[in-house]
Formats: sequence, structure tokens, C-alpha cells
Amino acid sequence: MYKNKNITIFLHLLVWLTLVSLPYLLSYSQDQELDRVKAHFWIPLFFSAIIFYFNYFVLIDRFLFPKKTLFFIVINIALIGLFLFLKEYIEDNYFQDILKKRLANTERTAPPFKMAVYIQLLSYLAPLFFSVALKSTKRWAKTEAERKEAANFKLKSELQHLHYQLQPHFFFNSLNNIYSLVDISPDQAKSSIHSLSKLMRYMLYETNLEVVPLSKEIDFLKKYIDLMTLRVSDKTTVNYSFPSGETGIQIAPLLFISLIENAFKHGVSATKPSTIDINMTCDDNTVLFSVENHNFPKKTDDKSGSGIGLQNLEKRLELLYSDKFNFKTILKDDRFLVTLKIETN
Repeated sequence: MYKNKNITIFLHLLVWLTLVSLPYLLSYSQDQELDRVKAHFWIPLFFSAIIFYFNYFVLIDRFLFPKKTLFFIVINIALIGLFLFLKEYIEDNYFQDILKKRLANTERTAPPFKMAVYIQLLSYLAPLFFSVALKSTKRWAKTEAERKEAANFKLKSELQHLHYQLQPHFFFNSLNNIYSLVDISPDQAKSSIHSLSKLMRYMLYETNLEVVPLSKEIDFLKKYIDLMTLRVSDKTTVNYSFPSGETGIQIAPLLFISLIENAFKHGVSATKPSTIDINMTCDDNTVLFSVENHNFPKKTDDKSGSGIGLQNLEKRLELLYSDKFNFKTILKDDRFLVTLKIETN
């Protein structure tokens, strides 16, 4: 901020220095009468600077932006009128030689009085309009920056809310699965609790970042699949394939877990054979994830889960990746297929 302020001051000084030097810059090597430059150029330029900065620092903020337009116009008319009078007064009393030459050449070269006043008036209106334009642009830029900051804060708040919403959802679903093992296989239930603690540690302490390495997310998904596999019967076959090693891709955490949860929730039957196929591939900065499973609709009295997993996922994808993702679900016969494609760059 301090650096930007110094640059602004330097640019202002540079502009005014250029304007002060303008008579000499435009006349090349021709001689300039100093009194003439003072009377016809530097004094009006000084008045223009007062109009510009008085409007920029005082009048625009105090009257124009608060919609007190009449006061703004009246004050500027009075100010410009004062400077028109002062310019004539200074010329008449302090630059007699120039005045005599002007009177001697009045009939031959001088423009009509009304035209002269009109030209001077325009010269004072220019800094006025420029100060309004510059101040309005600065105000718009500040408002736009504040709007973007507010939108960014809202985005982060929504994502944080969805993240916190996902954690208890995941935790309770996993506990329900472990609960079903307690009577059937206490040893597996103990092992599952230990695995769940590792998964929760990842969710609580390693997913607060905006993005995580895809390799970490894959490791989390594998552990979750292994945990869920403990509770399914021999009638269910679970196949999965993930990229091996470090992919170099960074991705938002916990985007795929809801899809796997959904497959184990709706794709497993205690009496019928079923298959769950989970596949992930990577190509440059694009991740393609798919889950295909048998479809066994939940009974109406089945209250397991809250049904927020897929809704949560879609909201997060909209907020995080906007038009850089493709999410599809297909139900055909007794098979349910979901695909998710994400461009991470």
C-alpha cells in the first residue's frame, strides 16, 4: 500500500511537471516570453490544479457521492467564476505589458470576449470532469474489490460448512457399519474402529487445506474401501483400481468418498450377488473417477444415512470447480454408474 501511494504521488508530480513544461515543449527552440507564459498558462494551470484537488479530496466525497449534486454544482460554479475573475484581475494589475500588446492587437488577432471566456471556462471544466472520472473509477475499483472479497469470504464459509457437514455424516455412517459387526465378528469390529480412527485423523487434521495431493486422497479411499469390505458378505465382490505412486496432481479433499459410500449403501445385498467396481485414472491435470454397482433400492423404513452425501458433493463441485467438472449418473437395468471428471488446472 505504501509503495502504491508513492507511485501515485510520483505520477501526479510527473503529470504537473509535464504540463508546466508544455509551452516550451511545444515551441521547440523558439523563444518564450516568461510573463506571457505566466499569465496565459501557468496561472490558469495553478487554478486548474486547485479545482482538481479540491474536488478530488473534498467536494466529490462530501457532496457528489452523497447525492448532494446541487451543492456540488453551485460550489464549482462559484469556484470557476472566482478563478475567471482572478485571472483577469492579475493580468490587468501585474502584467501591464501583455495587456497593452493585447489591446494593440485586439482588432487584428484577439477572439471575441465571449469566445475567450468560453475557452477559459472549458479549461477549468476539464480538471473538474477529470477529477470526477478518476474518483469514480477509484471508488468503483474499491467497491469491486470489496465485492470480490465478500464473495470469496462467502465461498470459503459455504465450503467450510459443507466440509463440517460431511465429517459427522461420514462418521455416523461408518459407526453404523461397525455396529453391525459387533455381534457377528467382534474382532473385525475392533479392527474397524482402529481403521476408522486413522480415517478420522485424516479428515480432521489433513483436509483443512484447499487442496491436497491426490496420492493422499487415494490412500484415504483405499483404507475406507478396506474398512467397508469387512462388513459385506462373500456374495459381494469389490474391485478397485487407482493410479499408483505420486501423480503430482493437487485436488480438493473428500470429493470421491460420498460416491463410494453411496455404492456400499445401495449396491450391496445380504442375499443376492453384487459387484462394486471403482476406477480412477489420471491424464495430465484431469482426474476421471467412476463407480459402478448393482442397484438395490433402500426400503422405506431404512433410516441409515441422511442422504446428504451426493447433494453435498454437487454443491462443493459447483463452488470449487464451477465449469471444470462433469458429473453424471446413469441407472440402467439393475446397474448404477456414476462418473466424475475434474480438470484440476
